[in-house]
Formats: sequence, C-alpha cells, structure tokens
Amino acid sequence: LLEKMADVSLKEAALIVGVVAACYWNSLFCGFVFDDVSAILDNKDLHPSTPLKNLFQNDFWGTPMSEERSHKSYRPLTVLTFRLNYLFSELNAVSYHFLNIVFHVVVCVVFLKVCKLFLDNRSSVVASLLFAVHPIHTEAVTGVVGRAELLSSIFFLAAFLSYTKSKGPDNAIVWTPIAVTVLLVAVATLCKEQGITVVGICCVYEVFIAQGYTLPVLLDTAVQILRGKGSIPFSMLQTLLKLIVLMFSTLLLVVVRVQVIQSQLPVFTRFDNPAAVSPSPARQLTFNYLLPVNAWLLLNPSELCCDWTMGTIPLVESLLDVRNVATLTFFCFLGSLIVFSLRYPGDSSKTVLMALCLIVLPFIPASNLFFPVGFVVAERVLYVPSMGFCILVAHGWKKLSNKSVLRKISWVCLAAVLLTHALKTLHRNWDWESEYTLFMSALKVNKNNAKLWNNVGHALENEKNFERALQFFIQATQVQPDDIGAHMNVGRTYKNLNKTKEAEESYMIAKSLMPQIIPGKKYAARVAPNHLNVYINLANLIRANESRLEEADQLYRQAISMRPDFKQAYISRGELLLKMNKPLKAKEAYLRALELDRTNADLWYNLAIVYIELKDPTEALKNFNRALELNPTHKLALFNSALLMQESGDARLRPEAKQRLLHYVKEEPQDANGYFNLGMLAMDDKKDMEAEAWMKKAIRLQPNFRSALFNLALLYSQTGKELMALPVLEDLLRYYPDHTKGLILKGDILMNQKKDIIGAKMCFEKILELDPSNVQGKHNLCVVYFEERDLIKAEKCLVETLALAPHEEYIQRHLNIVRSKIASLRATEQSSLPADGTAAAEEKKKNSFQNLKEVKNEQKATQTTVDKNKEHSENKKRTEKNNMDKETPKKSTKEIKDIEKKRVAALKRLEEIERILNGE
Repeated sequence: LLEKMADVSLKEAALIVGVVAACYWNSLFCGFVFDDVSAILDNKDLHPSTPLKNLFQNDFWGTPMSEERSHKSYRPLTVLTFRLNYLFSELNAVSYHFLNIVFHVVVCVVFLKVCKLFLDNRSSVVASLLFAVHPIHTEAVTGVVGRAELLSSIFFLAAFLSYTKSKGPDNAIVWTPIAVTVLLVAVATLCKEQGITVVGICCVYEVFIAQGYTLPVLLDTAVQILRGKGSIPFSMLQTLLKLIVLMFSTLLLVVVRVQVIQSQLPVFTRFDNPAAVSPSPARQLTFNYLLPVNAWLLLNPSELCCDWTMGTIPLVESLLDVRNVATLTFFCFLGSLIVFSLRYPGDSSKTVLMALCLIVLPFIPASNLFFPVGFVVAERVLYVPSMGFCILVAHGWKKLSNKSVLRKISWVCLAAVLLTHALKTLHRNWDWESEYTLFMSALKVNKNNAKLWNNVGHALENEKNFERALQFFIQATQVQPDDIGAHMNVGRTYKNLNKTKEAEESYMIAKSLMPQIIPGKKYAARVAPNHLNVYINLANLIRANESRLEEADQLYRQAISMRPDFKQAYISRGELLLKMNKPLKAKEAYLRALELDRTNADLWYNLAIVYIELKDPTEALKNFNRALELNPTHKLALFNSALLMQESGDARLRPEAKQRLLHYVKEEPQDANGYFNLGMLAMDDKKDMEAEAWMKKAIRLQPNFRSALFNLALLYSQTGKELMALPVLEDLLRYYPDHTKGLILKGDILMNQKKDIIGAKMCFEKILELDPSNVQGKHNLCVVYFEERDLIKAEKCLVETLALAPHEEYIQRHLNIVRSKIASLRATEQSSLPADGTAAAEEKKKNSFQNLKEVKNEQKATQTTVDKNKEHSENKKRTEKNNMDKETPKKSTKEIKDIEKKRVAALKRLEEIERILNGE
C-alpha cells in the first residue's frame, strides 16, 4: 500500500490529515449511539473470552448467521477491529472514534492516489479535500459502526490500484497484481459486502481506460466478427482472459458468501422498508425515486437524518405523482453522462466514466433494485459513491477554472463549498454526541418516522425520565398507529410509572396488531421476532397478580406455539413456574431453552435455582459452575454459588467460596451483601479480625444492614469486646427497634458489663411489649427482678414464664429455688431477735445474693441445652454469661470449662441461625 501511495507528497498527506482533524476532532467526545449499541455494547464477540471463531460464525451484530433473526451482514474483519479496540480500552468510546478518524484519513490519502490516475494534481487534491469534508460522511466516520464502510473502502481502493498495475509492456498480462487484487477484494468483502463491486470497476477500467476502447469501437468489432469479416484481436483476447479470471474469482466469492448466509435473505418488515412489501407499481416507482433522493443528499447535504425508515419518504403510488419528475430528470442526466463517457474518446470522457462507475456500482447492493434491504435511505452507504461524485465535481471545477473569465469565481465557489461543508460536518458531529441529541436532530428533519419518536423515548427512558419518554412513545403511536413496537414501548413506560391498568391496555393493543398464524407459513417471515416480546411483557405484567398466574402461563405458551425456538419465552415461563411452585415443570422449560442455546450462562444459572428449589444442592452447584465456565463474571452465579458452598458446612469448599465472593465484590464493589458474606466466612474460619473488617465495610456501604450490624455486635460479644458491641447495637435498634435478638444481647451486656439493671430491664420489657409470649425475654426479666432483690416479683414472673413453657425443667427448678428462698427468709425473720437485727439483715442480704448466683448458674447450665432445640431463644445464653463468671470461685475448673464450651456452642448456633435467616 505504501508503494502505491509513493507519489502522494508529504505536503498533500499532511494537508489531508489537518483537514480531517479539523472536521472530526469533536467526534472524540461522542459516545456509542444508535447501531453502536448493538454492534459494540451488546456484542459479546468483542469480549476476549469469546472464541475468535465466533467472529466468522456470527453476523456483524453478534447473532449466529444460522438464525432467522440475523441480518446476514457478514463483516468479521470489521468486528475484529472492534475487538482490538476492546482489548486496549474496553468500552471507552474515544479509542473507537479515534481509530475511525485514522481510517478516514487513510481512505482520503488512497483516494487521492486514485484521483491522480484520472485528474491532474490540483484537481485530485480538490477531489480528495471535498471527499474529506463532505458532511454525508459523518454517519460513516462519527458513527462507530460506519467503520465497515471505512475499512471496506481502504481495501476497495487498494484492490483497484493493484489492478491498474496488471498491464505490462506491449499489453502483456502481469498476473501478480491480479492475484493481489482478488485477495484485496476478498478482504474488502469481509469488511463490508459492497467491497465486491470493485470487480465491476476493474472490468470497466480494463476495457475503456487500459485498452482505450469506446462503445462504438466495441460494437463495430462485434458486428465485424458476427459477419465473419474479421477475427478477435489478440489484445482483446488478453482483455477477455483477464476479465474471465476476475469474473470467475468474483463468482467464487459470491458462492462462498451465499453459503455463509445459508442461502437465506434477511427478514425485514414493512416498517424497515415499506416499499419492499408494496405492490406494483408503487414498489418500482418508489425505489426509482430513492435514486434522486440519494443524489440530492450528495449535492445538498443540508438536512441529514440518521434514520430514513418507516414513513420518512411516502410511497410513490401513482404515475401522476409529481416526484416522478425528479426521477425522470435524474435518469436523463445520468443517461447523458453515460452516453458521453462511453461514446467519445478522450481524457474527459474517461474521467467521467470512472466517476460514474464509482457512483453507480458500489451503490447497487443498497439500491433495492435487485433485492430488498433493511432501510429506505442510509447515508453511510454513500461513502464510496461520494468518491465518484467528488471526482465529477473536481473535474467540472477544473473545466471552469481553466477559463479566465470564471477562474476567480470558481476558486471562490470552491472555497465556499469546502468551508461550508467542513462547518456542517463539524456541527453534525455534535448531533452524534448522545442518542438523545442524535434522534432529536433527526426529528427536526423528519417528523413522520415513528422510529425516531420511539428512539428519543428510549433515550429519555435510559435517563429514567419516564414521563417525557411516554410523550414521545405516544406520539410514535399517533404517527404510525399500527407500529407494534411503539405500543409495547407505551405499555412498558406505563409499567415503569406503576400504571398497571394503562400498561395492560397498551400491551393488549400491541397484541391485537400481531398477525394471525397462517398454517404452513413461518411466523418469523411476517413479523419482527422482537414483536413476539409483547406476549412476554404482558405475561410479566399480569403475573404480579397471584390470581392471574395461569393466564400469564397461557401467554407464554402462545408465544412458544408461534415460535418453538423462542428462547426467552421458555426462560420467562420457567420463572413463572417456579413462582407457581412447579419446579419440575420449570426444569423442563429451562432444559428446552438449553437445547436452543447451551452457551447461555443465564440459563444454567436459572436451572441451578430450580435445583435449589428441588433441594438438590449438588446439581445446583454443578449448574452454577457451568454458568461461570461460560461467563466467569456472572455476578449472580458467583454470589449464589458462594452462598451454597458456605451453607453446605463443608470446610473444603470455603476457600473457593471466598474466591468467588472476592470476585463478586470486584464486579459489584457497592454491594454490601458481598462483604457481609465474606465476614460470615471469616467467622466460620475463626478469623475474627478479618470478619470484623468485612462487616464494617458492609455497614459503611449500607448503614442499616440489619444482619451485618447484629453479627458484628455478636462478634464483639464473642471475643470479649462487649462494650464495643453496645454502639453497634444502638445503631441496629435505631433502624430496627423491634429486633428481638438485638434487644436481648443489649440487655445482657447492660446487666453484666455495665451493671445497668434499669437499662437491661427496659430491653427485656420492650421484648415483651413486642411479643408477650417470648419465653427468653420473660425469663431474663425474672432474672432482673432477682437482681433487684424482689423475690416476690421474681416468683410471680417465673410462674408466668412456666405457664408459657410448661415443659422447660429449668424454669420449674428456678421457681422452686426462689420459693425456697422466700420461705427461708420468712423463717429467718420470725426467729431473729431485735438485738441481732442488723446482723440478721446482713445475713439476709448475703443469702439472697448467694442464692441469686445459684439460680443464674442453674439457669445457664440448663438453658444452653434448651438453646440447641429452640431457635426462638437463640440469644438467651448471652444474658447469663457474666453471672456465671461471678460464680467462678465456687466452681471447679472442669465445671467452668464445660459451661464455657456450652456457651461457645450456643453462640455458634446463633451465628448459623442468623445466616440462615439471611438478613432477617
């Protein structure tokens, strides 16, 4: 390529680089808009985890070529450049736009080299500059998906330049350039389909430029041969041989291309291209009228629009339509240029002929004349045809500037055109800054395209501006009342605004517009597959009502009956069947979906959830693992598989569970649940400091995280930091005043660490306000009464507690001890002499305190066993912890160890219960 550009001077190249940079610098500030979303943001083929072979099996948008919904646009080399962008900058739009600008510069420089074959040096520079600044190119350069045009054009022009070297001395054939041409044509075609049309340009160049034939000469030669008055000249035989090689190579490329699309044309609807499904003569009249429309965009690019589908250009349905005059005028002008270029010899006619070839031949695939395409007009497909237009303009300017009278005017006009085009391009780039700016600019040009109203609505919807989005969606339904997608958009927006009734009405309208099933005819051939989502959306809406679950299931089944390979219907139905408590049927639905797509990580994840419902954690974990094999960053699979490993109780799985949670928090650094579960894992592993750090991080992200607050307080109480637990419990009870376990733990610490009997009493009384039948709270309140030396009240309290739990032996024993103590005190009071009153009082106090400790120790020893079987009393062990410590001098070492062992076991059980409650 560098050799072919050798005669392009450095000054010329620098001029082009500077002009392109001046016109397109602001495109670097644009994001991904319109088709970029499907081709870049939603295209998994860009990800390094996707095998490279997928690029050659899928279309431009990442859809398998074998699927009916594929657009059949096969451009793997263009996608490969997107993948390289992703490798270096992931989804940073700047790098994508920068590379597009670079490619546009390359095209302009190579185009300058081509121009020099047919124009003088000055005119070539003019043509190249006009091409560089033409506003019609903003869609191809500023729109990232326009890279297909840029790359294809580079190899398109390189193939043509290579072919021009195929004529050797004495008209000999040089085969190497021809072989290179064929290779470059194949590469251009792998960038975009229109690349193959360069073969036609090479054929025209060979016959009319390289060999110098004119149409009259060819006709005269043919007549002579047919009359038997002459033979085919050797030079003409050589030309035929070269053309045969070119055409045969092209035929092979076409055959391969047809095999790639599996002999299927893409499926488009009347909304994409209304004329394509119109009857004669409207179809032919409209398609022919589109030719002067495209020509006018090249001539006067003042009103540009990113989307020309639907009602943008009304159908030409009658011969009496005034627009037919434009069609007739266009064909007359085009015909006169063709006649001039083919009939007369000379450099001027050759220049015009090559310009016409560049205009006409690359445009044929997009012309709708031979097969329908998915658009009415597309500005980016004019990228290559505009080269021929620029050559024509430069050639005409040359003719004018050579006349002394018009020289100054021609230079002024040229400067004005270049300046206005450059300013228009610069201004147009800002329209591509965001989807909102792009589609709003389009609505200024065309208000009859429902798709534009819908797209503005989508842009506002993405910004959560549902009220304004609804206005645009409703306007779309008014512009195109039979647009199924517009009614679906209205329904979805009403749903987002919590207007369920209006949403259902809109979905029902969309559903009524769906065509009826015709036996023996594929449904996909008559409606866009995404319109089938109306059944999914409607079912998802009504299944919120528990009484309409069967109705929702019927809608899913209806969608499946219309299209048995409708994967999303199986997925949504599986979710519904789980909700209906039919896990076996849900399993069937997901397995059917997996038959259609075994590479969908979400499906394996959903199947894992089904196995959890079926109480089969082993199979669930296997399916989580399959989901992660397909998508190592699948957030839900990472999180839930880690929880499953954690709850299995298998210590061997904890390291992997920890790694998955660490991966999860890397993907979701703002989700407190990840840090909380890392904390629980650390508690399982007795890594108290690590557990404390994770819990604190979870609380920093979510200050009202109930489970994290309680477990952090519990962790402090386990590790002898009861006073540090108090402020955490204060936070917990501020957010959740009815947290029973928190109240019990706080009461325990207040009574045993702070000696705040009143505060502890308030905690236990609060528990009984919330739940008068709470045995644990009631019993601990009895202990408070005992601490207050109010044995009568303690007795009454224990009687009431025993009534709540008559089978708890420890309560009965404690009641017996209290009654015994009361009887003992009464007997002591009756036998005491007045002179010994003080000593008797001291003895009474001592005995009461001594008996209190015995009661609390008995309570502790018995309650630890009770805790193992009663989840509702999981915190009661904490209340007696330090009372037991008071009795330490009167206990043997073995007794102390036994009690401590039981306390730790009970605390461990508390942790497990708290985790099972999962945030309670």
